[in-house]
Amino acid sequence: MKRLIICLLVTVGLFGQKFDGLALTPPMGWNSWNKFACDVDEKLIMETADAMVSNGMKQAGYHYIVIDDCWQGERDSLGFIQPDPLRFPSGMKALADYIHSRGLKFGIYSDAGWKTCGGRPGSRGYEFQDAMQYARWGVDYLKYDWCNTEGLNARGAYLTMRDALYAAGRPIVFSICEWGDSQPWTWAKDIGHLWRTTGDIAPIFDGIIGHGTWNSWGILQILEMRGNIRSSAGPGHWNDPDMMEVGNGMTISEDRAHFSLWCMLAAPLIAGNDLRNMDQATLEILTNKEVIAVDQDSLGIQGFKCFARDHWEIWAKPLKAGELALCFFNRSLSTQKIHYDWQEFPIKDDQFGYHYFFDKKEYKIRDLWKHKDMGTTQKPFVMDIPVHDVIMVKLVPAN
Repeated sequence: MKRLIICLLVTVGLFGQKFDGLALTPPMGWNSWNKFACDVDEKLIMETADAMVSNGMKQAGYHYIVIDDCWQGERDSLGFIQPDPLRFPSGMKALADYIHSRGLKFGIYSDAGWKTCGGRPGSRGYEFQDAMQYARWGVDYLKYDWCNTEGLNARGAYLTMRDALYAAGRPIVFSICEWGDSQPWTWAKDIGHLWRTTGDIAPIFDGIIGHGTWNSWGILQILEMRGNIRSSAGPGHWNDPDMMEVGNGMTISEDRAHFSLWCMLAAPLIAGNDLRNMDQATLEILTNKEVIAVDQDSLGIQGFKCFARDHWEIWAKPLKAGELALCFFNRSLSTQKIHYDWQEFPIKDDQFGYHYFFDKKEYKIRDLWKHKDMGTTQKPFVMDIPVHDVIMVKLVPAN
């Protein structure tokens, strides 16, 4: 009886929490879905890992290589999931070992339902077996989708997989992809490290693409889709407005605005383009270390829209050491001339208690895209913002 009690205590101790100490800043990496959908194989994944190392993205902070849907084959006689033998003939353990050898981390995809969105085997009823398999393979990140989940309670389903991952014993970042339907920002902090707040993103700046029973959304639509949920985000638990579409067909200005705003939102920075074949302008956007530093700021506060006038607006994000990031954003189809008098319009973040009174304190202005200093807040800020573009600055106390 004594041995039984000890075993029960040990078993109980394995459950009931997520892995701490992970995703203390928003995760950065790459996911296959936006560009390749189901057209994935081990050659693509290995070449993408090589590209992330050689093109400077790893040095800029990107570390996760995540295979999305359609990698799955069948389950073996014991119920353990196996990779598609034609697409991944070397197996997932070998692929994970290769990615780790490049100094990167390996991510994978599954679904809380019987089948994934792409019709492959889901994890429903196999959560603990799948978690054990991922741990054996060396998985570092799990994106967990929500297709074919009829009759399931979202919180309960994600709790089950959280506990399965913890029981398997390998620290894995848990990405909840429930599309925001059951408001995961109200319940997922102790379950996952990030959670989708919206439906799927589309490679368009403004608009909606219909798919019959569901839609995918442009950048502007996602930006405005949720109300004020920023208090839910912070180190180890992030609101996720979906993977990025930088390099997938929008204009350079739109890509720059998209990337800037995701950084202001403290969003996970998961690239979704073909890293093996992208132009220099796209690479410069994705690897702008000054802008990335805003997203990765250790204070972990999600930004917010603090000012709107006509067709342009300002987004603000408090940073550590009394600094402040601001993004002047042109939503319109014409160039906007801005005239912002610092002395007249202080920035107030009442929700987190950060206030910036420019008539009382002077700040130096740093342009994060042009990489140059632009004077101080003693004089009004006068600039032209091109169509669907941004001016992103960091304010640093002058004294």
